[in-house]
Amino acid sequence: MTIQHALLTSLLEKPSTGYQLANRFDRSIGYFWQATHQQIYRELKRMAAAGWLEAEADGAPGGRQRKTYHVLPEGREELVRWVSQPDSSGPCTSALLVKLRAEAILGPMGVHEELARLQSYHEERLASYRQIEQRDFAGDELSVAQQLQHRVLRMGIMKEENWLVWASETRALLATIGKNGPSSPQSD
Repeated sequence: MTIQHALLTSLLEKPSTGYQLANRFDRSIGYFWQATHQQIYRELKRMAAAGWLEAEADGAPGGRQRKTYHVLPEGREELVRWVSQPDSSGPCTSALLVKLRAEAILGPMGVHEELARLQSYHEERLASYRQIEQRDFAGDELSVAQQLQHRVLRMGIMKEENWLVWASETRALLATIGKNGPSSPQSD
């Protein structure tokens, strides 16, 4: 995932100045995708040069000009292209979360297929962890070291179980989006 797609998603949710966007980013997408304010400003400049964004100057002539960024059709097309492609980086949750936010704004674009692929990945991983647990930690007389190792494995099992519950609930919700269309984005 690139920061550009996260920024396009945020700007489709609400056109913003660079400062507003950086603050909104910190309070929303920034919880799972980190970017400095400097990175955000640099990417906004690149995206505008690529024709994905338009910067509308506002403010008094002679005073400090603030630029409010709006996504252009080319930027929307780029976001749709990215969301529609499966992520090749493996089980990357950050990219999936940005794709879900983009789909909330733009409507169905195939995120459900990526979620199904990732759900299969996590199911296989959970099965593997459970096999290790049965093989290595089924005895009653575990040493303290073995008990601690088991706790580490239990954390992995619990993470996978939790991810699968979330994925199942999210897939059910995605099924309703196809029927009802996207809803209005909530403010960050």
